[in-house]
Amino acid sequence: DEEAAVALLRVIDKADFASMDVIGQFNLSFIVVRRRTRAENGEDMARMDDLFIVDQHAADEKYIFETLQQTTRIASQKLFRPQVLELTAADELVARKNADVLRQNGFELDYMGVPDAQSPSQRVCLIAQPTSKSTIFDTEDLEELLHLLHDRPAGRMVRCSKARAMFAMRASRKSIMIGTPLSLRQMTSVVRHMGTMDQPWHCPHGRPTMRHLSDI
Repeated sequence: DEEAAVALLRVIDKADFASMDVIGQFNLSFIVVRRRTRAENGEDMARMDDLFIVDQHAADEKYIFETLQQTTRIASQKLFRPQVLELTAADELVARKNADVLRQNGFELDYMGVPDAQSPSQRVCLIAQPTSKSTIFDTEDLEELLHLLHDRPAGRMVRCSKARAMFAMRASRKSIMIGTPLSLRQMTSVVRHMGTMDQPWHCPHGRPTMRHLSDI
């Protein structure tokens, strides 16, 4: 699957999804699309003419997953008693700079300090943590978030592993199912959405969203 994604990167660019022609649906599960690129000198003859097959469930699932990743604010619950955290100076700095990201993940910290703290590192308290019907979060998830935030690319939302798994499950349930007939408009929407994704090449579970069929 990883090799398939790398191969696709060699022959297709995300910008290509905006101009792909939808040929039709195959087996109520796949969308057949055509990508034509023209010579730079403006000649009518196509330089490349390829057919690709798009997995309608995997592609729609990945679009919903990335949307949930970027926009969902996980509900949080106040702790009855604040929990003292022993953070390094670097982690505390990252936490302060990314308070909005932590809140979107359901974590809230207090920096007023612990009156009887024996160490300078004990001046941060966890006062609220994320809550979900099916997922239990704890301070290990906060530690993972802080670790990820050290290397976060600009503009990208960071999520812990449990949150990503939760979003993947939601996306799978909400996405277009295999065996669902689609109109031309619906198929076009799935294909165009792929061009807006950060990583459109595989679904949250690692399955390729599309494959190259043939050169025409």
